[in-house]
Amino acid sequence: MARSQVQSAGSLSDVSGVSVGHYQRRGRGWLSGSTVVLLDGGAVCGVDVRGGAPGTRETDLLRPENLVQQVHAICLTGGSAFGLSSATGVMDWLAERSIGFHVGERSDHVVPIVPGAVIFDLGRGGQWTNRPTAEFGYRAAHAARRTPCAEGTVGAGTGARSGGIKGGLGTASRTLDDGTVVSAIAVVNSIGSVIDIESGLPFIACAELQLRRPSSADRARLASAAAPAALPLNTTIGVVATSANLSQAEATKLAQVAHDGLARAVRPSHLMNDGDAIFAVATGTNLDDTHPIAAGASLPADRVRWLNQILASAADVFAIAATRGVVLAAGTPNFPSYRELCPTAFVAESRGALL
Repeated sequence: MARSQVQSAGSLSDVSGVSVGHYQRRGRGWLSGSTVVLLDGGAVCGVDVRGGAPGTRETDLLRPENLVQQVHAICLTGGSAFGLSSATGVMDWLAERSIGFHVGERSDHVVPIVPGAVIFDLGRGGQWTNRPTAEFGYRAAHAARRTPCAEGTVGAGTGARSGGIKGGLGTASRTLDDGTVVSAIAVVNSIGSVIDIESGLPFIACAELQLRRPSSADRARLASAAAPAALPLNTTIGVVATSANLSQAEATKLAQVAHDGLARAVRPSHLMNDGDAIFAVATGTNLDDTHPIAAGASLPADRVRWLNQILASAADVFAIAATRGVVLAAGTPNFPSYRELCPTAFVAESRGALL
């Protein structure tokens, strides 16, 4: 499916020093994958976990009072708890390049810090035991680039579903007036839906997707397909990134507020069978940062106003990224896509053009 007529909403890698790579397998019993976010030189990281069934690693390490203050990569993956092993491959890839937390006298004596989170997609390709391994993480890390990454049915979003239809992976970014960049990547595997069944359109408007209200027949197909599963096992996970220079506590706040964007885009969210988790990274690469933290002082008013802009933008871009992940996903035999169910929602296609 060509997408040359869909204007990009931006990518996580719009933040300098951030690279994204995917690896996935589809067919022959497979429908799963991994996505790796590499952070050149390390980055400050926070996390907020709100779902009732999370699958994560290294989240305790991200508490501000603990020793390690930077991470080197983040691994988002399918495979439920089994998929956590894909982060080992990311560690191996980083260690081969002597990237990590130094623990010895030699330059290659490092322990790469790689937090991660998983979605439940076991058995969705047909074979229960086909799930990401360390090889997936290694290959995704090796594929990471600083250019806009693929969206939809790729990487950790390969086996995702959302509200009964195909879920996926999406990205978005925003640049503030002072040059600070805020971006997001979301893997939507939710119990709740990104699509308003009544209107047949996403809850979050994305002008660049050129959507319009689908026909009544399309809306009826959507309503039928979106019936919830008897025992849903789901999760929405992702990363928000900023070029700002933030403390670890501020990065944690960034992750918290990004969940507001998740709740806007996916309704309902944060349920007992969801494992919703969002990481936030701050690279400190924005040279126009004029809001330093004074040692021992409370946050000055101008920094608070600046932080509020970053926080609000994180919620906005995460909501857009989550929406794009579902709208741009390609269907599979067991899970029809939004595009398949509501083709009349796509304006250009209704004029006979392909997106």
